[in-house]
Amino acid sequence: MPKKTRLLFLLDASGSMMAKWETSQRWDVAKTMLARMADSLDSYANLEIALRVYGHQSAANLKNCKDTKLEVPFAAHNAGQIKKRLQQITPKGNTPITYSLEQSANDFPQDPNARNVIIIITDGLESCGGDPCATSLALQKKRVFLKPFIIGLGDDPGYAQQFGCMGQYYNASDIKTFRQVMDNVISIALKKTTVSVELTDEAGKPVETNVNMTFLNNVTGIPEYNFVHYLDAAGKPDKLEIDALLTYDLVVNTVPAVELRGLNIKPGQHNVFRVKAPQGYLYLRQDAPTTYGTVTALVRQKGSPQLLQTQRFPSQHKYLAGTYEVELLTLPRIRQTVTIKQGQATTITFPPPGALNITQDLKGYGSLYLLHQDGSQEWLWNLPEGSSKISLPLQPGRYRVVYRIKTAKGSQFTDVKNFSIHSNLTTTIKLYN
Repeated sequence: MPKKTRLLFLLDASGSMMAKWETSQRWDVAKTMLARMADSLDSYANLEIALRVYGHQSAANLKNCKDTKLEVPFAAHNAGQIKKRLQQITPKGNTPITYSLEQSANDFPQDPNARNVIIIITDGLESCGGDPCATSLALQKKRVFLKPFIIGLGDDPGYAQQFGCMGQYYNASDIKTFRQVMDNVISIALKKTTVSVELTDEAGKPVETNVNMTFLNNVTGIPEYNFVHYLDAAGKPDKLEIDALLTYDLVVNTVPAVELRGLNIKPGQHNVFRVKAPQGYLYLRQDAPTTYGTVTALVRQKGSPQLLQTQRFPSQHKYLAGTYEVELLTLPRIRQTVTIKQGQATTITFPPPGALNITQDLKGYGSLYLLHQDGSQEWLWNLPEGSSKISLPLQPGRYRVVYRIKTAKGSQFTDVKNFSIHSNLTTTIKLYN
């Protein structure tokens, strides 16, 4: 079932609206336009409109900063009520935009499935010291309403600065533009909008697919849509219907993800977005079971300390084309830099381990080191203090054990043993021998 749209007109009726505008007054123009708009909306299904007015109950010299009122509450087909009420209002007071916005939060009935929209029509800036931008953002984050539309009447250079941060700002410097803006806003609110996403390879061909795509609300950061990308038999992505009243960041959930911030969506039409997302495979090959059990690899983008993914042997996973650092949790750990290329598989494997076997059941303190070709040693592991009796899988290479039994009366009784490990073979050493 289509969502219900609730459209609240928040109308400025401060004293300045009586100012002359071309051959008429701002108030008369706004009133006539709004009446005509209400009439044209009356036939829409799943639509309710309402009217809140500010600055019309107290004279400007009274500085009433709570001068705002819901004049016509939400209902279907209520254009007649709105037109009648507009005829009875006379502008007179100041411009409490922020307070009116706060109060408008209570105008919308509790309905999590409705699209709540505010169209603000004003010819003046906030006059009561409020912060309309912060208030608008807070109410958007609470999902009270979607990003507001603000139509500034006249040509005040301060409008863009104050209203731009509140929502989608339009400058109606003349009556003709005002009419066009009103039509455009209604089109955005009510017409169907679709998007397609082309996921391209290195050459710009839209051949990638089967990836989750998330459309994030870039005000709240909350996902509005999740789709798994699809290409039809002709290699074309499908059309997705989305709500043009929101602004989005697109996240293509490749590994790592690719983001397109602030999608420039043209409402009421079809939009195509291209995202460069070439992918290849990392194949972790293991030819036979090993004494390690399951071996896991840690995958990071080259130069980044952040862990991107853990991948177990044997398996094959997709990654964005690029350079990665892969760390195998063998003993000792094996670190490799690999390049993933579009449409290709890059293979990583490791030599089968051997084993270190210590048969003695001694209590003491010791460590295991890897010996490098230059004679330096690298710490790998500490032997258990409760018992030296171990069988430990190790990668082929040269090693050293440094050990002192618990009962020894001095450091000089430390035993140092060098040994080698070979694939699929066990090396047994005896301490203090």
